[in-house]
Amino acid sequence: MSNISELDLQNLRHLISGYETTHCKMNEYASAATDQTVRQFFTKSAQSALESKEQLMQFLK
Repeated sequence: MSNISELDLQNLRHLISGYETTHCKMNEYASAATDQTVRQFFTKSAQSALESKEQLMQFLK
């Protein structure tokens, strides 16, 4: 891991946490959706949030 400031680390943690929350919520909304188009939208949104979280996690390695 390259040297990052304490503020940058806090910001990363905040963003990662937000994407994790979004991922969980979108999955929950997808499972509750009855319309297939709506379900697909929430599923894709959940996947996008997970990918964004994983990209940010790379900065911590």
